[in-house]
Amino acid sequence: MALTHMEIPFGGGRTLILESGKLAKQANAAVTATVGGTSVLATVCMAQKPKEDAEFFPLMVEYTEKTYAAGRIPGGFFKREGRPTQKEVLTARLIDRPIRPLFPEGFYYDVVVSCTVLSSDDETEPDIIALIAASTALHISDIPYEGPVGVVRIGLVNDAFVVNPTYEQETQSLLDLVVVGLADGIVMIEGEATQLSEAKITEALQFAFDQLQPSREIQNEFRKKIGKPKADVELYLPPAGLKDKVAGLTINQLNKIYQIANKEERETALRKLLDEVIKDLSVFDGFKINDKDVTANHIKMILDQVEYEVVREMIFKKGIRADGRKLQDIRQITSEINVLPRTHGSSLFTRGQTQSLAVVTLGTKRDEQLIESLEGVSYQNFMLHYNFPPFSVGEARATRGPGRREIGHGALAAKALKAVLPTKDEFPYTIRVVSEILESNGSSSMASVCAGSLSLMAAGVPIKETVAGISIGLVSKNKDYRLLTDIMGSEDHFGDMDFKIAGTPQGVTAIQLDLKIKGVPLNILIQGVEQAKSARTIILNNMQSVIAKPVAELSKYAPRILTTQVPQEKIGEVIGPGGKTIKKIIEATGVESIDIDDDGKVFIASTSSEAAEKALAYVKGLVQEPEVGKIYDAKVVKVTNFGAFVEFMPGRQGLVHVSELASSYVKDVASIVKVGDEFKVKLTEIDQMKRLNLSKKQAEQAEVP
Repeated sequence: MALTHMEIPFGGGRTLILESGKLAKQANAAVTATVGGTSVLATVCMAQKPKEDAEFFPLMVEYTEKTYAAGRIPGGFFKREGRPTQKEVLTARLIDRPIRPLFPEGFYYDVVVSCTVLSSDDETEPDIIALIAASTALHISDIPYEGPVGVVRIGLVNDAFVVNPTYEQETQSLLDLVVVGLADGIVMIEGEATQLSEAKITEALQFAFDQLQPSREIQNEFRKKIGKPKADVELYLPPAGLKDKVAGLTINQLNKIYQIANKEERETALRKLLDEVIKDLSVFDGFKINDKDVTANHIKMILDQVEYEVVREMIFKKGIRADGRKLQDIRQITSEINVLPRTHGSSLFTRGQTQSLAVVTLGTKRDEQLIESLEGVSYQNFMLHYNFPPFSVGEARATRGPGRREIGHGALAAKALKAVLPTKDEFPYTIRVVSEILESNGSSSMASVCAGSLSLMAAGVPIKETVAGISIGLVSKNKDYRLLTDIMGSEDHFGDMDFKIAGTPQGVTAIQLDLKIKGVPLNILIQGVEQAKSARTIILNNMQSVIAKPVAELSKYAPRILTTQVPQEKIGEVIGPGGKTIKKIIEATGVESIDIDDDGKVFIASTSSEAAEKALAYVKGLVQEPEVGKIYDAKVVKVTNFGAFVEFMPGRQGLVHVSELASSYVKDVASIVKVGDEFKVKLTEIDQMKRLNLSKKQAEQAEVP
């Protein structure tokens, strides 16, 4: 294949360049996308045969940021890239979510999409470039992909929307919104905002939809030039007669089962029904799927399709959901705080059968998370970790480490809360929130937002507003549709959309859209945004009835952090050679830690307020300049025959000459003072050699009325 090259404007005077035909030619297709000095290679590969007994489309998306792309060598012992970073996982999900619905129904071939950042400048974020490259590679390949999708990132700087902002613009932006779409609808949304109004979010979505189209259209032009014919693949499509047979055996029971409000009882009844249907497969003799006999796994998948139709028909015809709610009803909500006795802050948020236990831990500067990325090394003082143990859905299996879903849900909840957090200057703590999902039946990530907000206020973190979140679902048929507030698990599974929106009474802080269908018109999403606002208000009222603002006092188990600023030229004096001075202060005062930034900001942490204040006074004393004529408290550190050396400021020593020890003649210094004695002294002189001379007798005379 000859090298093919096309380009379009990318925003900010930059150009997006797509190339194919030079790299990775043994893949089904490979595309390099470049903007400025940032270049991403996307390759796509498909297995030769469908996966045996697959129950879902086995798509794998991988995204890797090579450190050589930014001219750096990886840290750590092995000096090579290791397990995916959180950013790599989240970017892989960003690519996976919009392309997954765009494959044919019944397509069960393994497909692997690999995106590798080969070069990175200090201007352009590579995630959007990777998504464009991946969609283009799929589109020109022989893989049956029903795209392409266009994508754009929208920022808001100085009240103006910015298309694909640079790194620098992102730091000034009040909005970070990624929108992926087709010609007639939106496929995926991912974003965070600083309490922007629903009207502004709607305006941003409309703007983004128009701006993403060029990146979609260039892919069509690219395919016209070098696109391969789509492969003739084998789809898992059971014959209509088999589905009718399964429906005939189960439809009456399913209609009754989906009137059971309790999730556990409903799932028990469904398992029992499946067992009854598959106990004798001879009733399906004569039916074939892809020239193979029907198996129990086939029947399970077909029964799922029949359930799909039953659940949706109930919603369309009756306006009633499986648990008896109407379409815009929210399940019962309870909010509690301080549910754990020894943590720094805790809460329990329950919405129906979804429950999040959120726990806050306050740490010091040294607890910040080190992040190595293409942009460089940074430190993060806010973390939200989401855990989804198997028992939350009644499953008997071992708990493993967090997967992509857990990392993604935690990142979304963190975005929702980040907008209301205090600055480091306002609250110099490292904050960790952990959401333990104890029960799950729909939108546990939004429950994590609610529980996280409650726990932060219970911990005394001065957040600006209460934050809550809700998920809006969709059931569509032709041009008819129904929006569902507060979707539960079955509605997520059988529905078309999971539209999560979190925010405060003032506006939106996070937004995420995932679809199972090939795009949703913008007008439906705008209606969903408004419906989410109404639901969020109800949830916020419930939360604020329990705690309306952060408590004034931190937990007695949380560290107390005091801060002060020292001149940069004095940092060395505070630290001391090899950290000797800091170690001395910690030992003398009993504080847990003392940390100093490069700009001279000092952080003193201790569970004892008294110890922290003592250390603070010590640090301040180290950088203060001694003043001639001022009286100080001093402590004798050495006695000589010509006087006593005393420490009168932290780290500062001077001489009280024998003639200045007392008003009368002193024959023997040791007869007047000894090491450890404490008394007041007056600084009388700083001589040309910077020696500090003090007087005990003048200090005593000054105190005489």
